Amino acid sequence: MRPAPASVGPVSASPSAIVLALASVYLVWGSTYLAIRFALEGGWPPLLMGGVRFLACGIGLYAFLRWRGVAAPTRRQWRNAAFVGVLLLGMGNGLVCVAEQTVSSGLAAVAVASMPLWMALFAMLRGERPVRMEWLGLGVGFVGVAWLNAGSSLSATPAGLVALLVAAIAWAFGSVWSRGRDLPAPFMSAAAQMLCGGAAMLIVGLALGERFADWPTPRGLLSVGYLATFGSLIGFSAYIWLLQHVRPALAGSYAYVNPVIAVLLGASLAGERFGAHELGAMAVVLAGVVAITLARARKAPAPVPPRPADAEA
Repeated sequence: MRPAPASVGPVSASPSAIVLALASVYLVWGSTYLAIRFALEGGWPPLLMGGVRFLACGIGLYAFLRWRGVAAPTRRQWRNAAFVGVLLLGMGNGLVCVAEQTVSSGLAAVAVASMPLWMALFAMLRGERPVRMEWLGLGVGFVGVAWLNAGSSLSATPAGLVALLVAAIAWAFGSVWSRGRDLPAPFMSAAAQMLCGGAAMLIVGLALGERFADWPTPRGLLSVGYLATFGSLIGFSAYIWLLQHVRPALAGSYAYVNPVIAVLLGASLAGERFGAHELGAMAVVLAGVVAITLARARKAPAPVPPRPADAEA
C-alpha cells in the first residue's frame, strides 16, 4: 500500500517564499519569448531546442538532488511526473516553440494569456471553484493582454494557431491535474518532469525529421543556455513549487505579467517603442494580478479530506 497523496488544497508556505517564486516566473518567463526567438533565429529546430534544454537541466538538477540525499522518485511518482512533464513541457512549451516560427509575438502572448482561464475551468471541474474576485481578476487580466496586443500584427498560419491553443490547454490541464497527485518533493518533481518532457521532445523532434542544418550561432547557443539556466532551472522549478503552495489562479497569473515584461525587454534590448496605449494596457494587466492576489489572501482554501491509500498498480 502507498500513502495517500497530498491533498488538493495548497500547502502552507511563507508569504516571502511565495513572492520570490512569483517574481521568478513573472520576470524570468517574461524574457523567454525573446530568448526562444533568438534561439530559433540562431539555427535551433524548435523541438530539439526544447529537448536539449530540458533534458540537460533535468539531468543536472536530478544529479544534484541525489547527491544531496533527496530520495529518488518511486515508480508511481515517475509515471505521474512523466505524464505532467509531457503535458507541460512536451506539449505546452514545445508547441509554443513550434508556433513562434510562424505566429506573431502579439498573438502568441494573447494565446498564452488564456491559460489561466483554462486552469480556472479545470480547477472548477475538480471542485475547486474560484471566488468572485478571482474570476474578476482573470477577466480583467485577459482584457489587459488583449488590449496590449491590439495594435500588433496578428498574422499566423492555421497550424500555428492550433499549436498555441493546444499548448495553453495542455499546460493548464497538466498544472491542475498535478495537484494532489503522488509526486516527489517540488524540486525533485521538477527534475523528473524536465527529464521526461525533454526526452519526449527529443524523440518527437527526431521522428518529425528535425535536424541541424549548421552549427547554431553564438547568440543561439547563449539563448538556449539562458533558457536552460533561468527559464528551466529557476523558473520551472519555482512554478512547480507554486502549484503545491498556492491556488491555481495565482500560480497561473504569470501569463498576464509575462507579456508586459516582454514589451519592456523589447523596448530596452530590441529598440521597440511603446507609448500610452501599452502603458495603459500594462496597468490593466497588473490590476488583474492584484485582484487574484487579494482573492487568495481573503479566502483560505477549504480543507480536503484525505483520500484512501491506493494499492500499488
